[in-house]
Amino acid sequence: MNKRFWEHKSLEQMTQEEWESLCDGCALCCLQKLEDEDSGEVYYTRLACQLLDVESGLCRNYPNRFNLVDDCVKVSIEHKQHFHWMPFTCAYRALAEGRGLQDWHPLISGDRESVHKAGISVRGRAIPHQGIPDHDWEDHIIHWVKY
Repeated sequence: MNKRFWEHKSLEQMTQEEWESLCDGCALCCLQKLEDEDSGEVYYTRLACQLLDVESGLCRNYPNRFNLVDDCVKVSIEHKQHFHWMPFTCAYRALAEGRGLQDWHPLISGDRESVHKAGISVRGRAIPHQGIPDHDWEDHIIHWVKY
């Protein structure tokens, strides 16, 4: 993989390996979200997908996640118009919006733990959503992530 490939390639030009490496491992995309029907604003909750290990911040079954979770969304260039639901810190959204990667991003820092050290990830902050009725999700909206 070319060093700092994201600085001279568009998202559309990236190889699959380059695309996958953009994921910083924050797992914010694995949190349940609410969207205001009037404004379109997206709110994150601390409620985790059933496959997310809330302590490690890792998916328990990444290879089979689309088969196991009906609303698991594949982040792909074909769905770039939906990147607004991703956090402001997400590399896919940042690059699509013409911004660069943050210093804590593993591709910059060289450390997969840097996203956690920077307090960007869900590690230790999320809770499982099972057993929490949909009408109570608003009680779990978080404010530690920039949308």
